[in-house]
Amino acid sequence: MRIVALMLIVALGACRTEPGPNEPTYYGQVRPILAARCAACHSDGGIAPFALTSYEAVYARRTEIRRALDRRTMPPWPPAPDCNEYANDRALKPDERDLLAAWLSAGAPAGDPADEASPVEGGGGDRQSFDLVLAMPESYTPRLSPDDYRCFLIDWPERTPTYVTGLSITPGQTSIVHHVIVYLAQPEHAAEYAALDAADPGPGYTCFGGPVGTRGGGLGGWVPGSLGHAYPDGTGIAVRPGTKVVLQVHYNTPAVSAKPDRTAVSFSRASTVLREAVFLPWSDPAWLEPGGMPIPAGAKQVVHTFAADPTLYFAATGVPLPFAAGEPVRIHGVAHHQHVLGTRGRIALRRAQGAEECLLSIPQWDFHWQGEYFLTTPTVALPGDQLGLECQWDNSAENQPVVDGVRQPPRDVEWGDGTTDEMCVAFFYVTGV
Repeated sequence: MRIVALMLIVALGACRTEPGPNEPTYYGQVRPILAARCAACHSDGGIAPFALTSYEAVYARRTEIRRALDRRTMPPWPPAPDCNEYANDRALKPDERDLLAAWLSAGAPAGDPADEASPVEGGGGDRQSFDLVLAMPESYTPRLSPDDYRCFLIDWPERTPTYVTGLSITPGQTSIVHHVIVYLAQPEHAAEYAALDAADPGPGYTCFGGPVGTRGGGLGGWVPGSLGHAYPDGTGIAVRPGTKVVLQVHYNTPAVSAKPDRTAVSFSRASTVLREAVFLPWSDPAWLEPGGMPIPAGAKQVVHTFAADPTLYFAATGVPLPFAAGEPVRIHGVAHHQHVLGTRGRIALRRAQGAEECLLSIPQWDFHWQGEYFLTTPTVALPGDQLGLECQWDNSAENQPVVDGVRQPPRDVEWGDGTTDEMCVAFFYVTGV
């Protein structure tokens, strides 16, 4: 195998196979870093435009890798580094960045293919065992362009109460699946969702913004680069018999032909957990009212903020909770959501005594790189604390979408389900204390 690999490298002509003294090599040090930080997207059939899973492919793209390294644009990791620490952080560590730079400066030598460097921790999700796979009932070919939001109902097969302890989503067509969110339709509301499905011809139903019907909580989601994850140790989300799993799939097809997609979800399960968890939304209810979240046409910088006591707010969401109103809440994970005009978002917990804990800061919001982030050290919100959400947008003429080569004129924008409308929402993975 070593001889074959070296023959392939020599056939490329320009590739360096022999490193100088103390120089890093692809097989010795670089390959594990790229596998942990880049290969989730840069693989055959992945969301990225090219693969980085072989020395030949990496060497051919060395100039682009150097550019992305210098500009710090890859791998995409939106959270600010000075806010909090998160599990499965795929951002390059300083020593990894230095090593890659040194390797590129040395001419990107291959080294010995027989070398087997230790795997790099983080960046790729939790490689756990998923013991249940549920796919969309049938394939769906997107009908709307450039964005088609479609919800699909899947019957939960368990006949006894079960806890979901981990989640992994496998898009059927990574070239057109932009993101996936998994919701729950509780048994008492399952008929409501089924009616929405039946009223819309074809598989599933249109669902900009969310499943449309009564919310029953969620299980998580997938964005480019996700490899699935385990929920924090000892926690899980209860799923009752008769529940329907709702997959909201965002298809993005502006530059590629629509293809039949059949996305699937893998679950890990447990019969009991130490702490029952829920995913809960967080937003100002007033923003959903007409004129409640104005973003005027032409405005370069618009900011809306909201804060409330989470021990009371969560009880008003309508989602079944494993804790009572007014009790302390343990926050394990957080996510943030805006649309294409968004420029910045921040979520922080302000203590009743005045101190502030930053939970998530996205200093340069990118609609195409959304995610959920589990805190390395969960925090507890106490009665009287204020959980704050802040969003900023740019609705100036220079920041408008381009349609058919023409930049659109700015218009007044407010809360709405369409991509050209806006939102300001956080989501939290929480348990009792």
